[in-house]
Amino acid sequence: MDPKLTEVSQQFGRFKAALVRNDFSTCTTLLSQLKVLLTEFNSLPPLFEETPNAVHELTLARDIYEHAVILSVKMEDQDAFERDFFQLKPYYTDAGGCIPPSPQEYPILGLNLLRLLVQNRIAEFHTELELLSSAALENPCIKHAVELEQSFMEGAYNRVLSARQTVPHETYVYFMDLLAKTVRDEIAGCSEKAYDYLSISDARQMLLFSSDQELAEYIKEEHPEWEIKSGSVYFQKAKESAPSKEIPSLQLINQTLSYARELERIV
Repeated sequence: MDPKLTEVSQQFGRFKAALVRNDFSTCTTLLSQLKVLLTEFNSLPPLFEETPNAVHELTLARDIYEHAVILSVKMEDQDAFERDFFQLKPYYTDAGGCIPPSPQEYPILGLNLLRLLVQNRIAEFHTELELLSSAALENPCIKHAVELEQSFMEGAYNRVLSARQTVPHETYVYFMDLLAKTVRDEIAGCSEKAYDYLSISDARQMLLFSSDQELAEYIKEEHPEWEIKSGSVYFQKAKESAPSKEIPSLQLINQTLSYARELERIV
């Protein structure tokens, strides 16, 4: 085997061992070294030269970047995820005909869709979706992200929260937790505007918590201005502290009449 290829393979083995141990500091150091070593392979993007070990080099590099994406999820680093995903993507799109397909391709593509949904980048979500093949769209990992987006857009927040229990891949849990928090915050904001108070039972059911203790912890951490008393959750303090946004009706009427007079003069 080529000495450079051997060196990268051995270094990657150490990286995977550190990842299993959740030794993120070692993983980060080894990953940086691996990325530098990969620049010596001319068979990789963007050159794609037909070297004697091209298939082996491309497959190894793809495997490294896939593990880099997994590392970013474990470290809960969305910026690193984005960087590593875009370094990985050419191995799925441009090198697809040169190397065998990866079993991690659809889980990682679905994971990226979930990240875009969590970050509310809906236009990019649909752009990425348009680039996928019909076979990819039938994959459970991709379908999971698509169904989540549909539920989110429809306001079916109960389906979004319950979907955490049926994630198609273990790496999805991190983004599902972020999405669940976004959904609960949205429900909470609507609740405090729509009601003066809710019974603890109704509040727990509305926010889709399984116990009163979970509800109490959520209120303590996220909405300390809410009051729990006499078996109910009161939102009055939240209403009082919310900034008042009065509609300047008189100003709008005067502006509209002014525009109407100007249009009459033009005609």
